[in-house]
Amino acid sequence: MWLFVLLVIIPIIEIALFVQIGGVIGLGPTIAIVILTALLGSWLLKREGLAALARLEAALMRGEDPSPVLIDGILILAAGLLLITPGFFTDTIGFLLLVPPTRAAFIRWAGRQIARRVVILRGGRRRPGAEPPRHSRTTIIDGVEYTVVEEDRTD
Repeated sequence: MWLFVLLVIIPIIEIALFVQIGGVIGLGPTIAIVILTALLGSWLLKREGLAALARLEAALMRGEDPSPVLIDGILILAAGLLLITPGFFTDTIGFLLLVPPTRAAFIRWAGRQIARRVVILRGGRRRPGAEPPRHSRTTIIDGVEYTVVEEDRTD
């Protein structure tokens, strides 16, 4: 349902903005703004995308979890898709996603939304009627020290 609403509402917003802005400043300046935002957006997309790749490489080299950098990269890709869509509304959202503090704020907000919908199991208890987790039969052995034992093969 949300996808349908977005596919209907966003084009209506874009058309309304084109008509309103074009009516105020004229056709030529409106087209110039669309071209200018495309150029600026492509430059920002390249800069932020390369920076995200550098952060990903650095995280992998340090052996860190690359998930935050990958999420950042996904949002940069989404910004690029919004910027190649002609329109004032999508360009505004795309530019906002290219700004690192805005991306960080969006990630925090989305994290809170996802965390609200996650069911946390504690002590093996679960809600009545809920399906057990798929990994419930997995045995995890946590060990810090280990010894490699060679098998004696006398074949």
